[in-house]
Amino acid sequence: MKTVTPLFATPNQPHHASADALAAVCKAGADTLRVQVLSLLHKNSFSVGELVEILGVRQSALSHHLKVLAQAELVATRREGNSIFYRQTSATGRSPLDALRAAILAEAASTQLAPETLERVKQVYQARADASVMFFQCNAEKFRDEQDLIADHYHYGDALAQLLDDTLFARRETALEIGPGDGAFLQELSQRFSEVTALDTSADMLSKAKRLCETQQLQNIEFLHADTASAAITKHSIDCVVINMVLHHVPAPSEIFLDVAKFLAPQGILTITELCRHEQTWAHRACGDLWLGFEPEELTAWARAAGLSERSQTMLAQRNGFQIQIRQFQRLQ
Repeated sequence: MKTVTPLFATPNQPHHASADALAAVCKAGADTLRVQVLSLLHKNSFSVGELVEILGVRQSALSHHLKVLAQAELVATRREGNSIFYRQTSATGRSPLDALRAAILAEAASTQLAPETLERVKQVYQARADASVMFFQCNAEKFRDEQDLIADHYHYGDALAQLLDDTLFARRETALEIGPGDGAFLQELSQRFSEVTALDTSADMLSKAKRLCETQQLQNIEFLHADTASAAITKHSIDCVVINMVLHHVPAPSEIFLDVAKFLAPQGILTITELCRHEQTWAHRACGDLWLGFEPEELTAWARAAGLSERSQTMLAQRNGFQIQIRQFQRLQ
């Protein structure tokens, strides 16, 4: 007698197990609140406490829904200091259910959230931003010492400058550095581009960078106290955007890519220096880090979602247990 293999079964997986997995995925997508959670996690990670605040539900109820989503492998967790953050999972391509999961995530991403929910998301982002600004306001004068605990500018500055020299730009007129720190890399940009803008949400750090540039007598740099969504910058068309060791400080890293895509010139290039994912939680307290680095795949996914194409990826040797990735992305149109 011919044996019929049920859909989604694999040679090493019992038939009832594949049925349970299918039921779990279907169950996960069959609840309004869970769909809202998936919609929120489409771009960014949130802690349980933040999700409770955004959705206005009891933590015990939310924990149940998160457990259902985790069992369906639609969400995963990562620890950031003392908090557990939830994010969407990425399809591995190894599971027959990946197509179904991808369809559920895509539908959830297109779900329109209520205005009050979106307003609470903004409030969570603002709280994160305020915490970051407060850290740099209190630590601007000892920024270099604390940054050196992880990776000083000299560890990646030369490699980044050489990369810019080797990069074929359509134009070399305008450059923007987001979060220039104490201004150490602005001199390199000043030498390579006609007009340079230093953008920072911290007035204290921006003042520190400005003082350094004045001592170096750099005449082609504008200092802008704003964020990447500011109208003062979105009206520009920038040939080169540089983000050095900044993403792990910002409230919503994926939003930076979307903002950059708006003011990056056609064929313009975004260059990012950033920490790879690590587990040294002391960086939260000592260096004001909101995130413990990022997997290279995360940056790639955020860039792709913003319409940017990957150009290159370089991994520097580890230092103090940290590894740095230098990435380049380009706006093709």
